[in-house]
Amino acid sequence: MLLQILLVAHIAVLGYWLGSELVINSTYRYVSFAGSTPFAERNRLMEHVMHVDQHVRYALVLQAGLGFSLAALYGLVPGGARTAAVAGVLCMLWLVFVEAVHRLRHSRVGAQLGSIDRGSRYLFMALLLALALGLLGGGWDMPLWLRWKLALFAGVMAAGVGIRLALISHFRTWKRMAIEGADDASNAIIRATYVKATSVLCVLWLFIAAIVVVSIWKPA
Repeated sequence: MLLQILLVAHIAVLGYWLGSELVINSTYRYVSFAGSTPFAERNRLMEHVMHVDQHVRYALVLQAGLGFSLAALYGLVPGGARTAAVAGVLCMLWLVFVEAVHRLRHSRVGAQLGSIDRGSRYLFMALLLALALGLLGGGWDMPLWLRWKLALFAGVMAAGVGIRLALISHFRTWKRMAIEGADDASNAIIRATYVKATSVLCVLWLFIAAIVVVSIWKPA
């Protein structure tokens, strides 16, 4: 019964993830192209975007935790129920950490936690790639399709980092707009940043689509 519940949750979280991405992108587009709207209103909506962005982070953590738990319970990675339980506990701790990073993001401690968060994501991507390539767990009876999923999930995370990098100019310009006010030049930068970040987001969606295909097809 537990296996079926986790499997349904694994599928449901994917829809939750994509839905959150669409809401974020739609609202961010409105903010980026609403140059004639008072900045206070645009800034309020931008804060909403940052709050909704948390749901994408939750979904990523949940997918990782559910994925490893299911792999253990299906016998695709060693440890069975014990590995699944460890994955579940680590998933909950990761969720708490992600929430703390968000709530404290405007403080000095939040900046330090944000740096740890970014570093941990790079380490997790490296772990996923090492498992996918057999550098870790090479002796495990892990099917090829699962190794492909791990590599693609690392690609999803890399695309997320790419979006973050694409948004650097947005946050720099947004901070200046808050002090000096918006003008044609700053609005043009915000619009260009939206296009750049959305382009990377499309790559992220392609990675997710590929994960779905591999999960259904299960190439040997």
